[in-house]
Amino acid sequence: MKIVLPGGTGQVGALLRRVHVARGDEVVVLSRRPERLEPGVRHAVWDGRTLGAWAGELDGADVVVNLAGRTVNCRYTDANLRQMMDSRVQSTRVVGQAIAAAARPPATWLQMSTATVYADTRGPAHDEDGEIGGAEPHVPLYWEYSVRIARRWEQALQEADVPATRKVALRAAMVMTPDRGGVFDVLSTMARLGLGGPVAGGGQYVSWVHGDDLVRALDFLRTHPQLSGPVNLAAPHPLTQAETMRVLRRTWGRPVGLPATRWMARAGALALRTDAELLLKSRRVVPGRLLRAGFTFTHPTWPDAAADLVARRRALPRGPRA
Repeated sequence: MKIVLPGGTGQVGALLRRVHVARGDEVVVLSRRPERLEPGVRHAVWDGRTLGAWAGELDGADVVVNLAGRTVNCRYTDANLRQMMDSRVQSTRVVGQAIAAAARPPATWLQMSTATVYADTRGPAHDEDGEIGGAEPHVPLYWEYSVRIARRWEQALQEADVPATRKVALRAAMVMTPDRGGVFDVLSTMARLGLGGPVAGGGQYVSWVHGDDLVRALDFLRTHPQLSGPVNLAAPHPLTQAETMRVLRRTWGRPVGLPATRWMARAGALALRTDAELLLKSRRVVPGRLLRAGFTFTHPTWPDAAADLVARRRALPRGPRA
């Protein structure tokens, strides 16, 4: 099988590269500059905006998983928000153009999206028919732009004229892996330092998915042609932020976690050059379509997932953080 990974040098890309190389698949990564990747991965340079020689890699591929887009782990300045929007929309459009031009287009296009598209809620969880965000009266106005990015990202996928290729929008929650530099690494550092207490009361929900289940879900989607359109990639049992961190502290053997007020969260996010929305927005998302189609999670609950991730993290060799 041939898999093409635009933007495949990040956390999710690393997961997919390792799995598909181990299977003996042909793996091609598209990125803006040559990267030192593991053996068995071929690299092609693209700019994420315009067609080029890289487009030939999609001709004859079995599946393309587009992961391209500027990281959301940054300050939400006007410039950064524009870059988030442009990098996602432009890369999706040009992948669609490359597929449309292919003599043998891939059968499946799995396009990364985000669970942030749903409204902030502490009520019933959102499946794929849940309320889209952007109009909540109780949240900061600038949070609407994150939803707008997600909606235009998916609109670019919908507008792609690729009749021979099935399109799936991956509304992914926080992806938890033991790798350095990812969200689990950040949360674990907070827990181990005693800083992982409730933030602004801790009642906001955290939706997440174990990296192993994300990989398995993408395989499931590739082999179930009845599934197209938006699909939530999230474990079926989201927890509040307070409970999420309590479980993680307990798993690391750290019973104490200092709480943080809303203004402390904003100050901390500023110091870390990220945005407090990532801590304060309540994302309560469930994988309705996957479950109805018969997908089963290896790590459906956070205590089980946290135990597995902590054990794997402890087993990693010591070294510089990514």
